[in-house]
Amino acid sequence: MREVPLALTIAGTDPTGGAGIHADLKTFQENNAYGMAVVTSVVSQNTEGVRDVWHVPLAMIESQLNAVFEDTRPHAVKTGMIATPEMMELIAAVVEKEGVPLVVDPVMVATSGDSLMDARTHDLMRNRLMPLAAIVTPNAEEAEKLTGRTIVNMADAEFAAKQIVEEMGAAAALVKGGHLSGEATDILYTKGESHFFTAPRADTHHTHGTGCTLSAAIAAKIARGKSLYNAVEESKDYITKAIVETLGIGKGNGPVNHFASRLSKDDLLVERRALHGK
Repeated sequence: MREVPLALTIAGTDPTGGAGIHADLKTFQENNAYGMAVVTSVVSQNTEGVRDVWHVPLAMIESQLNAVFEDTRPHAVKTGMIATPEMMELIAAVVEKEGVPLVVDPVMVATSGDSLMDARTHDLMRNRLMPLAAIVTPNAEEAEKLTGRTIVNMADAEFAAKQIVEEMGAAAALVKGGHLSGEATDILYTKGESHFFTAPRADTHHTHGTGCTLSAAIAAKIARGKSLYNAVEESKDYITKAIVETLGIGKGNGPVNHFASRLSKDDLLVERRALHGK
């Protein structure tokens, strides 16, 4: 009997569609997994920054989680924005109880630079949620906050990845090198081994939602039964295309192109012109 791969995102919103659950659901779809979502925070933001945040009441988050797990069990879960210690503890308890593979995207700061997590919540993420993770996917700046170590090159990134696994208890860590100089190299550390994934750097500032999208792609691949290495390898290819074929939407840091693996930017423009008779 064949199962439909189910992926659940637990994260905040983005009304412009570039990050959060909006990006996650598009990414699940593009990577052939059925997407589900539990909303933690409603965020008023666009490509220029965060304007306002309203946190969903804890009882409602719990109700959403129960609604999902009492009806169907996801094959993979990914977390994004978790803004309060109470949210963090609730989500960790559910994931621990259900034993589902967990991808942790440690969302602490938006692409615009706006802070999305306080110090107490950050500590609880490190000590409670990350030890449950099949993989944690910080960029270099997030890895610095998690480890307290300055990261300026790949040797530093590798050390940080090892620290996240060997000291913080995650099964694997993918430290992304997009914020470092040179080629865009990500390092995966798991089971005592390091693996490097490199792609040419794209000359663009339209990278809003990159972390959400990559971690969601990994979750979708895991839901489909891929090995962790293959999930990361294929997701790196997916996000690279999404960045290269950037859509140029918005006045600030625009979103990546979630359709890039099947539709290029030119394809989308041609279809839009045809629709409007231009």
